[in-house]
Amino acid sequence: MSGSAMNLEIWRPVLAFGLLFVIACGVSAGLVLMLRPLLMRHVLAKPNVRSSHRVPTPQGGGIAVIAALVIAAGCALAVVPEIAAAVTSLGVLIAAVIGLAIVGVSDDIRPLGALPRLILQAVAVAAVIAMLPGDMRVLPPFVPWWAERALMLLAGVWLVNLVNFMDGIDWMTVAEVVPVTVGLTIAAALGVLPTEAAVIAVALCGAMLGFAPFNRPVASIFLGDVGSLPIGLLLFWLVVLLAGNGHLAAALLLPLYYVADATITLFRRLLAGEEITQAHRSHFYQRALDGGLSVTTIIARIMTTNTALIVLAVATILFPSHAIDALALAAGGALVGFLLYRFERSI
Repeated sequence: MSGSAMNLEIWRPVLAFGLLFVIACGVSAGLVLMLRPLLMRHVLAKPNVRSSHRVPTPQGGGIAVIAALVIAAGCALAVVPEIAAAVTSLGVLIAAVIGLAIVGVSDDIRPLGALPRLILQAVAVAAVIAMLPGDMRVLPPFVPWWAERALMLLAGVWLVNLVNFMDGIDWMTVAEVVPVTVGLTIAAALGVLPTEAAVIAVALCGAMLGFAPFNRPVASIFLGDVGSLPIGLLLFWLVVLLAGNGHLAAALLLPLYYVADATITLFRRLLAGEEITQAHRSHFYQRALDGGLSVTTIIARIMTTNTALIVLAVATILFPSHAIDALALAAGGALVGFLLYRFERSI
């Protein structure tokens, strides 16, 4: 093979994934511009007890994000032929994502009941789990296979919901999803995620960055349930694949801030006897906002913490050992704990 041919072979994946990123970013931004006037007329988010905005603002920007991801994934069949072997599992994933997006847009227009919403989410998560390799294990071998799959279902439904719960201020989901997908893309580049996962991570990252300019403080459009619910499902699928390929510590570290804030808040509300299906402003970042911190300060701290979590996650991949995993998880927990403490104290 000549030198020029070898160089082309090396750069082909970079160019292919770069093209997917640009497609996802461009389509997302273009669709937001096209959809916003329609959403202004029909899908306005009115301020409530949970809201951080003061005037009605269109929601449903997630339509652009999910549509861009689906289009980019379709284009990947042409530019990343390696994913052809995974077209069935990707098809199920995309179908489940679209299904949750439909549930979300219905909820954005006219809120659904908690039980029907939960059932539909569980069906989508179960479909994605069913397409995982049958021999994939995340937990130690002494945990029965059926118990692990049941825990996956519970975790998947929780992640779908917590992304929705956490999407409460401008740029919040951008500040979480972009770093997590960057970390997952690095993991794929290091060979610990399959090509189809790299496609989804890159496309989701691009789609979120295309949406980001319109969601910057003060936002002119919100993501809405149509975006947050399927994004939660996509993140669940990606981190499960990472964990199933022997990197559970990295899979826990990347979404750690979101999981910690949402889960601790849920248990605090349960212990206080609050109705957990009702809107609230109890998340740590919401307390920080109510305590006087600006949106940009909160987002900057979350981005900084998430960047550190990427470094720790990558370290566990590069230097696989139980000791490194334990140290990285301890360091990640300390970083997130310190951030939550500062948010709680509004300092």
